[in-house]
Amino acid sequence: MTRSVIVTQKAKDDLRHYYAVAAEHAPETAARWLNRFEEALQTLSTNPTRCPLAPENDLVDQLIYQFFHGKRTSRYRVLFTIERDRILVLHIRRSTMDKAAKADLSE
Repeated sequence: MTRSVIVTQKAKDDLRHYYAVAAEHAPETAARWLNRFEEALQTLSTNPTRCPLAPENDLVDQLIYQFFHGKRTSRYRVLFTIERDRILVLHIRRSTMDKAAKADLSE
């Protein structure tokens, strides 16, 4: 089953922030990174349950999964939920950051 991947405004803002920081130092590299990140998000459409539950799963009623993108110090965690016919990307954060707050997981 293929689901659509919906990126919430919060997650879009998160992604724009990380892109802007990277673009200050290397605009071309940042653009390639953003394209790869967006392509990686689309892979959630076919097999989202390959991803483990996130530590934040205990904060809300729905199941919260995490998807990692990147390597080492440039690794990001994508927090998402699976609905019937769609994947809802709620929040994107650096993997080195502490656990997200409940407010970060709202649409």
